[in-house]
Amino acid sequence: MKLWGGRFNKDQNELMKEFNSSFGFDKRLIFEDIKGSIAHARMLKKIGVFSDDEFGLIDESLNELIKQIRSCQIEVDGDFEDVHTFVENFLVQKLGDLGKKIHTARSRNDQVALDMRLYLKNACNNVIDYIEALRVALSKKGAENPYLMPGFTHLQPAQIITFKYYLSAYNSMLQRDKKRLINAIDNMDKNPLGSCALAGTTHDIDMEYTSDILGFIKPVDNFIDGVSDRDFVIEVLAALSILMMHLSRLCEDLIIYSSNQFRFITINDQYSTGSSIMPQKKNPDSLELIRGKTGRVYGDLVALLTTMKALPLAYNKDMQEDKEPVFDAIDTVIACIRVMKGVIETLKVNKDEMLISLNKGFINATEVADYLVKKGVAFRSAHEIVGRIVLFCEEKNRNIHELSIEELKKFSELFDNDIYPYIDYFNIVNKGIKKAML
Repeated sequence: MKLWGGRFNKDQNELMKEFNSSFGFDKRLIFEDIKGSIAHARMLKKIGVFSDDEFGLIDESLNELIKQIRSCQIEVDGDFEDVHTFVENFLVQKLGDLGKKIHTARSRNDQVALDMRLYLKNACNNVIDYIEALRVALSKKGAENPYLMPGFTHLQPAQIITFKYYLSAYNSMLQRDKKRLINAIDNMDKNPLGSCALAGTTHDIDMEYTSDILGFIKPVDNFIDGVSDRDFVIEVLAALSILMMHLSRLCEDLIIYSSNQFRFITINDQYSTGSSIMPQKKNPDSLELIRGKTGRVYGDLVALLTTMKALPLAYNKDMQEDKEPVFDAIDTVIACIRVMKGVIETLKVNKDEMLISLNKGFINATEVADYLVKKGVAFRSAHEIVGRIVLFCEEKNRNIHELSIEELKKFSELFDNDIYPYIDYFNIVNKGIKKAML
């Protein structure tokens, strides 16, 4: 069964038929399509297109279809152009001409716009749940490991932080990712059903009614925009791309920190792999895969942006290409978050290695400059003095806190014995605003 064809004299070319079909991937929207059809039928009853008995048959049949799919009594498969054809064909096979009435006052254009909004509202909420689970894992791991470690800029030792504070930076990023998805849900929370092909219908439909049934805030403001808008899909893909960028940066950090040159952390065997030739190898492939899949999600975003960039209003068949990228991105992101959560939960933090690393790179140099500032030296002058101290330490292969007062006084008479507790690693993170790191 096709939903069109009356004005055609020739059958569709078989290659074109296969090329045109989207059922292989948009069948994923089957429950959203059925939900939309039930709401539409209920509205058609309200305006008198269906009698109570007719709606009862439609409603019963569509709910039966849901049950049969979930119980695997019916397979969502076959020679159909799209998911909408599959659902309508089921009704026609079961109810005859009554099933054909379901398409009154709607088009596949507003159907697919509706299905995608329903699907993405639910999918985004699922991603948000996974984000929250990862944030809990990060917070718990940080609370269990509030140890001192070097913080880096340019991958060079910069200042003292704690492992807890380090992880909380990613928690902040994930919180923004969550907000972006919430904003995307808010932007898509408008009902396009009733827009029809692009200019509504002469039937006196009630879009407010279907909006209430389907859980939308309101109908779309413009019918043309209602069927041709894919901003909401692009916005989700953009939010997911930024999320993947954050995960990828975390992966890069953990890959570096787990290397033999750092040994700050140990990745659990459950999330590592070996080498086929080098028996000593333990590779952080879980993290490398997440890092690699970031490019895949970026590709999904760029693909849809490119598809949409020059389309005239309103609906064009190009827009059928919106589904596979967003389905792929949603699946990829959820898998990556779940794996990352497992990595974090099973991560071993090597406190002693991080403490040893603090003695590399003069990581308390900024605090030495702050000490001089408190003694009345202008910061820029203090910066220069400490720079000369660092040069001296490099020549002598010593740390700043290992220098004697006599040696320090060669650079400034303002140094006294109180410099040592001031630049002690543990005391540094207990001073002023740095207490937030604990």
